[in-house]
This record gives sequence, C-alpha cells and structure tokens, in this order.
Amino acid sequence: MYIACLDMEGVLVPEIWIAFAEASGIPELRRTTRDEPDYDKLMHYRMDILNEHHLGLAQIQEVIATIDPLPGAREFLDQLRDLCQVIIVSDTFEQFAKPLITKLGRPTIFCNSVVTDEQGMIADYVMRVGNSKLTTVHCLQDAGFETIATGDSYNDLGMIKESKAGFLFRSTDAIKAANPDIPAYEEFDDLLTAFKRALAS
Repeated sequence: MYIACLDMEGVLVPEIWIAFAEASGIPELRRTTRDEPDYDKLMHYRMDILNEHHLGLAQIQEVIATIDPLPGAREFLDQLRDLCQVIIVSDTFEQFAKPLITKLGRPTIFCNSVVTDEQGMIADYVMRVGNSKLTTVHCLQDAGFETIATGDSYNDLGMIKESKAGFLFRSTDAIKAANPDIPAYEEFDDLLTAFKRALAS
C-alpha cells in the first residue's frame, strides 16, 4: 500500500510566513525553509522578530484566515486521494494549519505546535518528533507502507530521498541545482502524472 507524503506550504498553500511578512510590513519574516536549512535557527529568528514588534499568535492567525490554497491545489489533492492515501507532513503548527486544512477538504496532517505565553506571544515551539518529515516516512515504511513524497524546501529533502519516489515542486533554483537527481515540477498536472507513474511502477 502506498501513502503520499506532501509538504503543505509552497506546495498546496502559499508560504504563511511570507504572507505574514507582507501583511505586517516586516520583510525579514520572508525567510523560510527554502532559505534556511536549520529549522531551529529559523524559528528562533522568527520569534525574536515577533517579540521585537510585539506580534503574537492572534495576529498571525488573522492573516492565515485570509490565505487560500494555491490555484489547482484542492483539485490535485482530491485526485491524488482517489489514487492512494495522503498525509500532509508539515513543519507548520496546528494553530496555523486548521483553517488551511479546512479549505483543502480536511486531509490528514502531521505537524507541530507552538507554545504561547499569557500575552499570546509565541514563546516556544514543540516538534512532534525530531527531524519530523524523515522520521514520519521511516515510521510509515516500518509499518509496511511504501511512501511517495513531494516538497519544495530543504526540510523536505530527507523524506523525498528516502521514499520509493520523490519530487520537488515549485522549488528554488538553488535546491534544484543541488539535487539534480530529484525530478522537479512546476504544474499540478505534471506532478499528478509523476505520482501516477510511481504508483504504477
């Protein structure tokens, strides 16, 4: 049995932190896992900026409520779910993901959580497991599943490379150049075709 493991931000929905950077007028928050491979370093960088500007979870959630899936993402997801089981494996947080998952038709998501203080500021974050995407793929494989994975960022490379098949989707030129062995796609139709080929092999 196959399970498709999909990244969420950059693949199915716009990058949350980029949307928040634009809404808040803080360009430093545009930095994502496409730019910084060290997730812990990236999150502490973000939390420092949020604290500096006195912005908390509520302000981020207000922006997230305005975000819609990428054009074609819901249709792609629905078609893929007709072919195999699908899990969104994301390093986002449950406090961020809920409205987006609703707009995507409520697929299963494995993600993390943030910790807020009494003022609603993000004080910390809790990873579900260490190296969560790669660990998730390994656990699914240990349970007898074959995985096929796609993502766009540095933190997706582990689960892509460890799966039976894996693809980059709308990734950066730098990531694609550093990983020429991973097929890269820009359109949902092409990505769905790649999944169909992998499922049939």
